[in-house]
Amino acid sequence: MRTADRLLAQTVRRGGPWLGVLAVSSVAGALAELALPYALGRAVDALVAAGPAGGAWTWAGVCAALVAGAVACDALGVWGAGVSGAQATAWLRLRALRHVLGAGPALTRRLPEGDLVTRMGVNAEEAGRAPEALVTAAALVIPSAGGIVALTLIDVRLALTLVCGLVLITFVLRAFLRAGTSIAGGYQEAQGDIAARLVDALAGARTIAAAGTEAAEKARVLAALPRLRGHAMDMWRANASAGVRAGAVVPLLEVAVLAVGGLRLADGGLTAGELYSAARYVVLGAGIGSALGQVARLARARAAAGRITELTAGTPRAYGESPLPAGPGTLELRGVRAEGLGEIDLVVPGGCSVAVVGRSGSGKSALAALAGRLADPAAGTVLLDGVPLPRLSPGALRRAVGYAFERPVLVGDTVEEAVGLGLDEPDPRAVRRAAREACADAFVRRLPWGTARVWTTPRCRAGSGSAWGWRGRSRTGGGCSSWTTPPPASTPSPSGRSPRRWPDGWAAVPGWS
Repeated sequence: MRTADRLLAQTVRRGGPWLGVLAVSSVAGALAELALPYALGRAVDALVAAGPAGGAWTWAGVCAALVAGAVACDALGVWGAGVSGAQATAWLRLRALRHVLGAGPALTRRLPEGDLVTRMGVNAEEAGRAPEALVTAAALVIPSAGGIVALTLIDVRLALTLVCGLVLITFVLRAFLRAGTSIAGGYQEAQGDIAARLVDALAGARTIAAAGTEAAEKARVLAALPRLRGHAMDMWRANASAGVRAGAVVPLLEVAVLAVGGLRLADGGLTAGELYSAARYVVLGAGIGSALGQVARLARARAAAGRITELTAGTPRAYGESPLPAGPGTLELRGVRAEGLGEIDLVVPGGCSVAVVGRSGSGKSALAALAGRLADPAAGTVLLDGVPLPRLSPGALRRAVGYAFERPVLVGDTVEEAVGLGLDEPDPRAVRRAAREACADAFVRRLPWGTARVWTTPRCRAGSGSAWGWRGRSRTGGGCSSWTTPPPASTPSPSGRSPRRWPDGWAAVPGWS
């Protein structure tokens, strides 16, 4: 868990200024609670003493002010905890997302989609609560330390009694942190398993409905539910056991301190107010046992951070800074080896139409991924117009290579933005001309809101969200991946370069698998 702990330390630093507000309010509230027993003891002594009642009223006012200050600090701390946790979670999610996109299929093929969503969603949120848990738990140390100091000033034997109890509570919390981290890790893994199965079922929802296998699919998705319940019950048992052990120490401490303090009161070594203050300081000092909830949060955060580190481990794919020279778009593979592929030497001249045919799992999609650097080969070099792909800048590579995936997803809020994707400033006339060349204009004209407005109307209102959201395969057959020929010269190139090659001669379409 050392890597996870380092990630949590970085998360704490990303809590922003509101984490400082949480820390200050927690410390101020702890100091107010620490000063309250002293003020109450002085008020009791003032009432017991045969003197004017003004002193008692003064100390009563001080007690009221301390209580009001503690309440205000608690309210401010709640606000600071929420904001700092949100900022830490946002940083974690952005970092994980960058690593996932940087690693590409090398990571996404290893982890199911549903598991990825769980890690960057629920797990990132749980890890983002680590700053709050750490600050709040650390603030509980102040009353404990203050209680020891105060009892030492009253009577050193009372302080020794409190220290013995705190040692027992600390061992209980430490054991619970270790057990809770392990249990929370198993619980989160079961969550990810269920999410992965659910996403797979949603991807094949039409097939499931057509085959009438809803019941069997439901059982498959929820197969990990008993394991999830088992981890949840283990966590509750560990929490209850630790709570009982830590809670049993507090009344024993109070009895011990009152017994020692009562003897000191009988021989005149303590006043009634000092005895009352000592009883209150014992409760405050043993209040570190209430950190059980924060320790449970920290255990879940450590387990979640361990799952996130699996996403952020390794170095994202590095890019060069070279532009792509003018050329026909010739793709060359020299001695390329990858998972599922033997050594390949291949030259595809620009402007050609190539179909790759093979059985499922024969490496068609892997070959298509290598062509546009969605994946890097284990050995060998992939070149485009004589330039190795790793030397190209991200912009140059993505302007030169386009993919049509087997499950297309439209990007953009309007039909015009979806068609003109890839152009910095698409010309509306060129976009509509491209739609006519691709024989899509008749379909677009049949959408609601009229011929003119449909291009700039949000797709969800124009009716294109569902009509264009189909999950078909373009220009593919069974066991086939293809690179299409360039479209007519009037079609705007997604690269913004010469339209005589789209995009520079390549449009990879992963086929059936």
